[in-house]
Amino acid sequence: MTTDFSTEAVATASASARPFPTNFLFGAATAAYQIEGAAHEDGRRDSIWDAFSRVPGAVINADNGDVACDHYHRYREDVALMRDLGLQTYRFSTSWSRIRPDGGALNPAGLDFYKRLVDELLDADILPWLTLYHWDLPQALQERGGWAVRETADLFTEYALDVHDALGDRVKVWTTLNEPWCSSFLSYTAGIHAPGRFSVAEGMLASHHLLLGHGQVVRELRARDESLNLEITLNLTVAEPVADAPADLDAARRIDGQFNRWFLDPIFRGSYPADIVEDIRAVDGAAVAEWEGAVSDADLAVISTPIDSLGVNYYHGELVGGTPPAVSPGGGEAPTERETASPFPSHKGIFWHDRGLPRTAMNWEIQPSGLTTLLRRVWDDYAEPAGVTLYVTENGAAFDDIRVDEDGVARVHDAARTAFLEDHLAAILDAADAGVDVRGYFYWSLMDNYEWAWGYEKRFGIVRVEYDTQERVVKDSGARYREIIASRALPESP
Repeated sequence: MTTDFSTEAVATASASARPFPTNFLFGAATAAYQIEGAAHEDGRRDSIWDAFSRVPGAVINADNGDVACDHYHRYREDVALMRDLGLQTYRFSTSWSRIRPDGGALNPAGLDFYKRLVDELLDADILPWLTLYHWDLPQALQERGGWAVRETADLFTEYALDVHDALGDRVKVWTTLNEPWCSSFLSYTAGIHAPGRFSVAEGMLASHHLLLGHGQVVRELRARDESLNLEITLNLTVAEPVADAPADLDAARRIDGQFNRWFLDPIFRGSYPADIVEDIRAVDGAAVAEWEGAVSDADLAVISTPIDSLGVNYYHGELVGGTPPAVSPGGGEAPTERETASPFPSHKGIFWHDRGLPRTAMNWEIQPSGLTTLLRRVWDDYAEPAGVTLYVTENGAAFDDIRVDEDGVARVHDAARTAFLEDHLAAILDAADAGVDVRGYFYWSLMDNYEWAWGYEKRFGIVRVEYDTQERVVKDSGARYREIIASRALPESP
């Protein structure tokens, strides 16, 4: 069953503004390793990201999350900041390495942090939106094979139930995984993210075991409490062909299949996309054979256990073709010294093209209309037939912010991010007008933080963090978001 988190409008929209539905939630998102710090306190042990950050050339400046935003010690200050911004909900992740260090016994001290955080959120009238896994697998489990082995799915289920034992009476929204494409193919095939492996077979196996762990957790939590809202969050894209030529159409099909359908189909339809399996078989038949040996009908029945809502993470679309452009637009991956590979097993003959759109500091195209297109596609093809509601659980932009001091007050005038926020909220309203049941928006990120292989080079926050002093400064985009939340409406564009 789907839990309704309806909330009354706190202000009446003006006639010149576009109102949001009364059950629409405004929030922001973070992840444990990116903000918490306290990497070696209260029993926490290494995650794969602690280990990966020590690999020469893997992360810009060899940055790590040892301190990050020091949220572990400053969570009360940060929750007060959320309340000041008017956030209705806060999406955060729990750290497996803090709660069950090395994947072993429960660590009460680590779990107590999340009890304090949840209590602080509830006292501030902010809905806790908990994600169980945001890429920080205990390093000890990686040394036993990580997500490429089935055991990890079972250990993930045990960890999830420990978290529910502690927080199930107060947390009603449970997200199993964040972006399993990243924690499988980007991490086990491309070597771009931790644990930095280069194997088509391991990427495929990791994707399956991640989804199996998801399904197992949904089944177990559903059996405990039918009132919970259970979901998974996927990063999705809109893959468009540069033209109608067969090679261009095929390139778009393969990106859509390897990025979107590889996860949507097993969750909603109980099967992997057959065309993509054959595409990968043509590249690496041994990898597909190994993966096929690990996949069963019983697994797919577990993976397709019904969920209540789907989290959609959207940053940009893809314009692809079968022939290279005159000038490559480049990618958005960190220019690290360590060699990396493609995360797409079937990538030969796929080339990215430039639309001439503005780009963020990550070199990602800014295409708000893509979010409308994506929400409509996911709603029509997957969510509506399954009775599943949608939330935009991540959407944001990195820009090269500059802090200025005006009359003794620190400010960040980030007009580009403010426009990005407004334009993507408008794109969500366009989808809602078309009949899509989308019930919330989480800006990524609440505050500047550790951006994985980019280290601290890129700033996504609506709140600036001065890493040397841990001072927080609300940017103009944060102030604008506060106004939109207070009015529950988006001003019409001129």
